[in-house]
Amino acid sequence: MTYNFNEIEAKWQKYWKDHKTFQAKNPDPKNSPPSEGLGEAYYVLDMFPYPSGAGLHVGHPLGYIASDIYSRYKRHKGFNVLHPQGYDSFGLPAEQYAIQTGQHPALTTEENIKTYRRQLDQIGFSFDWSREVRTSDPSYYKWTQWIFIQLFDSWYNNTSNKAESIDTLIAIFASEGNANVDAVCDDHIESFSASEWAAFSSEKKQEILLKYRLTYLAETEVNWCPALGTVLANDEIVNGVSERGGHMVVRKKMTQWSMRISAYAERLLQGLNDIDWTESLKESQRNWIGKSIGAQVEFKVQNSEFKIPVFTTRPDTIFGVSFMTLAPEHDLVENIVTDAQKLEVEAYIKTTAKRSERDRMSDVKTITGVFTGAYAEHPFSKEPIPIWIGDYVLAGYGTGAVMSVPCGDQRDYDFAKHFNIPIPNIFEGIDISEEAYASKDNVVISNSDFLNGLSYKEATKKAISELEKLGQGEGKINYRLRDAVFSRQRYWGEPFPVYYVNGLPQMIDKQYLPIRLPEVEKYLPTETGEPPLGRADVWAWDVEQCSVVSNQLIDHKTVFPLELNTMPGWAGSSWYFFRYMDAQNDKVFASEEALEYWKDVDLYIGGSEHATGHLLYSRFWVKFMKDRGFVNIEEPFKKLINQGMILGTSALVYRVVANSESEETERVYTDFFVSRKYSELILSDSEVAKKLKQRIRDYYIIEKNNENFSKPFTIEISPLHVKVDYVNPSDELNIDDLKNDKEFGKDFRDAIFIGENGHVIEGDNDTYKVGHEVEKMSKSKLNVVNPDAICEQYGADSLRMYEMFLGPLEQAKPWNTAGISGVNGFLKKLWKLYHQGENGSFYVNSSPPSEGLGEALKTLHKTIKKVEEDIESFSFNTSVSTFMIAVNELTAQKCASKEILEPLLILLSPYAPHIAEELWNQLGHDESISTAPFPIFDAKHLVESTKKYPISFNGKVKFTLELPMDMTKEDIEKEVMTNEKTLAQLEGRTPKKVIVVPGKIVNIVG
Repeated sequence: MTYNFNEIEAKWQKYWKDHKTFQAKNPDPKNSPPSEGLGEAYYVLDMFPYPSGAGLHVGHPLGYIASDIYSRYKRHKGFNVLHPQGYDSFGLPAEQYAIQTGQHPALTTEENIKTYRRQLDQIGFSFDWSREVRTSDPSYYKWTQWIFIQLFDSWYNNTSNKAESIDTLIAIFASEGNANVDAVCDDHIESFSASEWAAFSSEKKQEILLKYRLTYLAETEVNWCPALGTVLANDEIVNGVSERGGHMVVRKKMTQWSMRISAYAERLLQGLNDIDWTESLKESQRNWIGKSIGAQVEFKVQNSEFKIPVFTTRPDTIFGVSFMTLAPEHDLVENIVTDAQKLEVEAYIKTTAKRSERDRMSDVKTITGVFTGAYAEHPFSKEPIPIWIGDYVLAGYGTGAVMSVPCGDQRDYDFAKHFNIPIPNIFEGIDISEEAYASKDNVVISNSDFLNGLSYKEATKKAISELEKLGQGEGKINYRLRDAVFSRQRYWGEPFPVYYVNGLPQMIDKQYLPIRLPEVEKYLPTETGEPPLGRADVWAWDVEQCSVVSNQLIDHKTVFPLELNTMPGWAGSSWYFFRYMDAQNDKVFASEEALEYWKDVDLYIGGSEHATGHLLYSRFWVKFMKDRGFVNIEEPFKKLINQGMILGTSALVYRVVANSESEETERVYTDFFVSRKYSELILSDSEVAKKLKQRIRDYYIIEKNNENFSKPFTIEISPLHVKVDYVNPSDELNIDDLKNDKEFGKDFRDAIFIGENGHVIEGDNDTYKVGHEVEKMSKSKLNVVNPDAICEQYGADSLRMYEMFLGPLEQAKPWNTAGISGVNGFLKKLWKLYHQGENGSFYVNSSPPSEGLGEALKTLHKTIKKVEEDIESFSFNTSVSTFMIAVNELTAQKCASKEILEPLLILLSPYAPHIAEELWNQLGHDESISTAPFPIFDAKHLVESTKKYPISFNGKVKFTLELPMDMTKEDIEKEVMTNEKTLAQLEGRTPKKVIVVPGKIVNIVG
């Protein structure tokens, strides 16, 4: 009976679908308790994918396979496992494709999802598809809109250290005004009494409340991408350009919705102590939150009413300030710049707007800045301090201004050196002639008036005290974490449930949600710069009809404009894990029973690229929802694993480039490509190189009539990527397939390939071998391997096991399709172990166990022990090796016992579920193997009952003798000395002595 994996896998995938094998059960509120009889809950989740048009490549399923193994294992252990899947289906790529093709993003997204679903199903994942979530589904984003409204209707009370309903704040205002309110809110809010609050107009009250709400409108510095027509998050920018398309990004002020994630900075920091994440991942979050302890200092601007607040972690160095630096975007710049410096400052601001914040933070070599012409006053010495602007200062970090102490900060030091600004030394006995001294240790302050002779701690305390006396400073804790911009100028995203009355935002009532995306003619911003929703004809809110109506009715007294921005991609992904708990509920985002039963995600697996953005926002939303009583947990993800990347092995061909040696240098990418062997040799002065240059010269002069090649020229090599599909396991390139490729073939139509033997390839006279480079697997590198082809040729079980076999889950590892044949061979050997009957028919002995199973039981139980340990520690790669060893041993033992082979299948089923299901079925089971309990390890089978003793004569081993382990020293000696092999060795002699070490050796001397 042949192992036909294609038929077997299709059969069991259909069975799982038809029988709803992996549907998790939710608690029934009618029961008491509701979760009775369900088993202990365990929630395994993958970071849900964005369904791109390219579909999956073999690198994508790595984390899914790992989570699937663990999910299946926990089911075997008796847990009620929730293992759902869905799609993060809003996003910029679909919108960009819509702009290019005119197709609605919903249509292309739907097609992409169909491809993803087919590919995921064929790999055999045990997802509960009845709970599928799509962020672009109105029935889902209805609840994203609802959460947004709850954020709008909340404020952060520092006294209770949590978010509360805005109604509680209104009640405080009504009873006592805002003088005693300790809230996270806008700066410089006017103080008012209860009576003044009562006298305010409705609009005035709304304006004040907007300064306290957890989501609010504000003019904010954003990353604006003109080519894409939208704001980008920091993690959507790479090397100063947009990750999508590589377009220029500039800093720009826009009125945006923002969220006060900064209110949760300390809780986000402390929460890291309670979760099982890697230390590197936690450190990424700590750095992003960026807690700093120091002081807020106020510098007065000379000859003006303006003041510059500065946060510093080193108030002890305040007498070392020799200049101040403002971020180019700082609000004060236009107010303090002198007429003489205005043009230079404006030009500088325009230039720096083209650099992303990330570039400005990381680029420590480029030093730029401009003097504003204005001066600040030192709080203590009253000396004038020149005010500069420089792009190493960021508007959103701290106050957007720094008191520059060049002797104690290297960036300030480099700036001062570059612009010839004085560098006063305030550190006793420290040499700052070459660099700043940034350490706080062993510092004694000097040249600092009342701080002279004090240490860092003493000087810090004293400086803060004196600043407070002057009313120009106080001790303060600062965080790098800034409020999150929540608006995007895109079409394909969640619409805000917001309309505007006299420019003030109003929330649409829950009962009228969802507010669905309107139809638009094009997906670009309007000609006047409005977001794409500005093109919608039906996009206004009628408060009387409580429905979306035509824009033409906006002049009507009950019709008002709707928000034109959409929410960012992280909106839907910040809470989706709750929706999986109760995905079909249309009354609430999840029932209380479901939330109480599933609680949080026990195991979360995904890529490290989400180390800050997605994970930080999710943690923020969950803490907020806990504060407001909507959920019962503080942290969403109990344990988190970042799977490593599967790298692609790119295939490279080597194009010859000719460089003219004449004065007018001309660089020509020739039609010649040399094989790997000659890619370096051709650059030498060898005869081979000379012959090739002559061949190129003849080709271009004679065949192409190009006289330029009669001039002297040099050669260089330019590597080009080609599709790995056109390369065989021996690294030989299929030239005909390459030239006939519809997408890339045109680049090689006239190509002349020089093969391994130095010949122009014509027919089969030579072969062209490619070079390789291990790099990220991506479509642009042409090194993508499609899992469809792998499943077709080797089977999904081979793919699953091979991806695990490649190496530790959290490490990057290169893909090599040739290696999968080894795993495929193992599965064939496994199949053969169960088919030892006549002509390869199924045969497993189900009769009661007989004598002689000792070695097989030993093999089984050491496998149980190792596999369970590996799964619990997520060391899936070593499990695969263990299975291979077990099958080899059982094959050698000719084991056909059901007592051994049945539990072996359960161990294997999380890794290779299809073959396990088929063999389980052949063993006579009607139910899926996923319902079988995990085998129990019994240590007694690993205890050796006998020992093979090496029997030595004068130190030389002559033979071995197997004896019981519990024999005494005397009995061992007696057994050995009476053995016929011993007698033959002694030939009648009497030994001088017999050395016996129980459990180890026997040595007969003399």
